Amino acid sequence: MTDQILVGKIGSVVRPVRGGSLPGEVRVVIQGIPHYYLAYCADAVADGAEVLVINNRGSRQIDVEPWPQPLLDIDDVRG
Repeated sequence: MTDQILVGKIGSVVRPVRGGSLPGEVRVVIQGIPHYYLAYCADAVADGAEVLVINNRGSRQIDVEPWPQPLLDIDDVRG
């Protein structure tokens, strides 16, 4: 799978991503076919959550971020 096809796709967590160097498993549907990848994220991501693929490590391993990103509270932005 090329980086161009995989990066930017939305996937579903099927086994929790534990964060750091502890991967989980993510299902990504590409051209109607489900594919399963070991997924890494800086933070833990729960089973059933949606994630955004941000990097393809090769060998069916990807880096992900939670999707959608939580919105900032306007009071946090103002300081």
